[in-house]
Amino acid sequence: VQLQASGGGLVQAGGSLRLSCAASGSVSSLAVQGWHRQAPGKQREFVASITSGDNTNYAESVKGRFAISRDNAKKTVYLQMNSLKPEDTAVYYCWYIRYGRTEWGQGTQVTVSS
Repeated sequence: VQLQASGGGLVQAGGSLRLSCAASGSVSSLAVQGWHRQAPGKQREFVASITSGDNTNYAESVKGRFAISRDNAKKTVYLQMNSLKPEDTAVYYCWYIRYGRTEWGQGTQVTVSS
């Protein structure tokens, strides 16, 4: 499975962005997918995940502002990010887990200016 993340950019605080993660290859709708992020000088951290049954999970720091969704027909997972804050600035990486194996996308930069 290969993952292509897109949708990052520069936005002012309070603004919105929608990230996309398009999967190709032997993609299973039963996989768990999600997003992590890594800010400069910090460790990569969990942001959100979604299961095949559309159960979602979020980091406390993004609850109520971010929403993860998936379109199995398009093999794409989305991360809608609202009310963005400067501390959301990071490279965002999508991932895919199936049969105990994790695949990562290449990352997309999100920069939130104050």
